[in-house]
Amino acid sequence: MAFDNYKIIDKNAGASFDDVKHILYSGVKYVVFDLEGQADDSQYKKLYDYSKERFPEKVFDSVDAAKAFDEKNAGGSLDAAAEAISFADFKLNSDGLIPCIAQDYKTGEVLMMAWMNEESYNKTLETGLMTYWSRSRSKLWTKGEESGHFQHMISLIIDCDKDTILAKVRQEGPACHTGNPTCFFTSIVEGEKSASIRNVLEDVYKVIADRKVNPKEGSYTNYLFDSGVDKILKKVGEEATEIVIAAKNPDNSEIKYEIADFLYHAMVLMAEKGVTWDEIADELARRE
Repeated sequence: MAFDNYKIIDKNAGASFDDVKHILYSGVKYVVFDLEGQADDSQYKKLYDYSKERFPEKVFDSVDAAKAFDEKNAGGSLDAAAEAISFADFKLNSDGLIPCIAQDYKTGEVLMMAWMNEESYNKTLETGLMTYWSRSRSKLWTKGEESGHFQHMISLIIDCDKDTILAKVRQEGPACHTGNPTCFFTSIVEGEKSASIRNVLEDVYKVIADRKVNPKEGSYTNYLFDSGVDKILKKVGEEATEIVIAAKNPDNSEIKYEIADFLYHAMVLMAEKGVTWDEIADELARRE
């Protein structure tokens, strides 16, 4: 099959980011920039950099790069999904709509619920950007088209009754219009909080990162930041050695304590170097 579902941005046309968005929303799969001869401070290069940041899986600096990405990551999977189950197979409400639950593909956190009709479903498959149907405005809306908080589709799953879609997505920024990461933040009945490893690590990392920006008197974390990277590295090395020593002990309580200490100091180093857990997760995922 010919690779032709892309559009090259004319470097002399004075294009804007709105133009890039409109091209992608129209169903074009990839936007390509011709960066040959472009200085880093040119408006064209700046537009590419910003567009690439917003649409990392849709914007490329050459046709070959877009084609290579398409062959590696798409491989016709969207077309295959559309052929495997069409919108006509779903159980819809009286308005021809089906609820779609968006879930963070890494953390499993439920982000939001919105409605889809056949047009928004097909556009989601075509563009890879989650597109819904607004009942209040009676129009299609691509999540993030105004806020920039796009949802990149990773997969779509239908439930056993075929009346609810689960969309696993890569969320840019907060999912909720209130600025919260998820729309589900108001408790009705409060049960025991989950202590999932990812949530705990991210919560601790956020506190550490906040200490770097907003120092607190008497904070050990701030003592490490103030002492510099060499001190932090020394502590990371010491804690790694403590793990080795603790592992020789038949009592596992000591090794749990030492691993927790090591992870804390490793997160201080991460914050010092500007590395996030998302970046670590991406790197580990590439090694699967």
